[in-house]
Amino acid sequence: MATKSTDATAVERLGDGLAGVVERFMPSPFLFAIILTYVAYVAAIVVEGTGVFETVGFWYDGFWLFLTFAMQMVLILMTGFVVAYHPRVNGALRSLTRLPSDGKQAVVLVGFVAMALAWVHWGFSLIIGAIFAREMGKTAHENGIDVHYPILCVAGYMGLGLTWHWGLSGSAPLLIATPGNEFIELGVLDGVVPTSATVFSAYGLALTALSILFASLMLYLLAPTGDRAQGITEYVAEERLFDSAEADGGIDDPRAEPSGSPTPAERIDNSRLLGGLIALTGVAYVGYLFATQGLDALTLNVVNFGFLFVGLLVYTRPALYREKFGEAAEAAAGIILLFPFFAGIQGIMNFSGLSETIAEGLFAVSTPETFPVIAWITASIVNLFVPSGGGEWIVLGPSVLEAAGNLGVPAGQATMAYAVGDAHTNLLNPFWALPLLAITGIKAREMFGYAIAMLLLLTPFLAVVLYALPY
Repeated sequence: MATKSTDATAVERLGDGLAGVVERFMPSPFLFAIILTYVAYVAAIVVEGTGVFETVGFWYDGFWLFLTFAMQMVLILMTGFVVAYHPRVNGALRSLTRLPSDGKQAVVLVGFVAMALAWVHWGFSLIIGAIFAREMGKTAHENGIDVHYPILCVAGYMGLGLTWHWGLSGSAPLLIATPGNEFIELGVLDGVVPTSATVFSAYGLALTALSILFASLMLYLLAPTGDRAQGITEYVAEERLFDSAEADGGIDDPRAEPSGSPTPAERIDNSRLLGGLIALTGVAYVGYLFATQGLDALTLNVVNFGFLFVGLLVYTRPALYREKFGEAAEAAAGIILLFPFFAGIQGIMNFSGLSETIAEGLFAVSTPETFPVIAWITASIVNLFVPSGGGEWIVLGPSVLEAAGNLGVPAGQATMAYAVGDAHTNLLNPFWALPLLAITGIKAREMFGYAIAMLLLLTPFLAVVLYALPY
């Protein structure tokens, strides 16, 4: 529900106004994907002149185009979920919820943690951000602190809406850092572009730090206060919040051993020796890769491999770890359903040539100075239809990198500018918010008015930074 705007600042009134409109008109995430399918379908026929049945074929072919990448994305989410829901991690979050003394501070703290963690691991940030927002809402309710729950949930989502694609699990920088990637095969790159030229470059680090600071300020100004703040119990039934069965997110203490007299099979299933040994082997191998290759060892597969075995090392017992992955699967269910639909949209845009037409049209008017801004705008537009950073990069990457090469713009800078746009419009498309919605108990239409307000507030800042920040 929208808050009252009496005595609100201009920024608060912006969020309140958008919240009211979005609550009335925003469809569910699944219907959002269906509507975008129709839009892409009609656009391909009108702009590219493709046939009616031919375009349906593009849609079908797109459904199965990126199954490998889809599995990589599900693994990133699920490994992040399992680690984030560990009782020790969850307990640390509960301790942090006691730090803020008012609602604005609570929103900023959740947003800062989510954005900082997204630089490390987008799946970890999404789940931690959701749990942190929920726990912060509960603590605020218990302590009588006025905090608006929808913007608290947006704060927990800010990692996906801003910083994730510039960090250690960013699809585009990791893909171009992978030996033998498709861009080398296409001839648009002469060789790999190491993460020292993207994620760990002075440009990338400065972009991340400045964006986190500015976004934190905007969250502070946007958060309603006093009677305008609607707490968590306005959106989630109080008995659901404080049920003892949910006190730890449904996760049992991993230190507890199976009750009763275990069978030999149960002893093997719960062997800390077997689980710990293979976990240490996996973690040690990741350490070896970084020791021998430096930061250039960082690829999407290495990130997944590392977090998979870090999680096993945290839980130790194989049976318990498998059980937690079963719980994580529920959080990934929405993505598994929607990913083929958005892949189908991508198939329409890719095979019809619509994506390239959009990119080439924008890059045709760019200069070396404006190229980063144009790359950001291009990724922002296409991301509305294809909210898969890596999948979108596979389609747009050749156009982006070829145009950058023609203008003398470094591939690393072009990739990071593109990544900004890809992350930014996640604040408009609810696709990646599905796990957060499940954990926080809020509906997309209840929080996305404030997400769109953040998107608008960030737009002039990002335009200026991308234009002026030297590489």
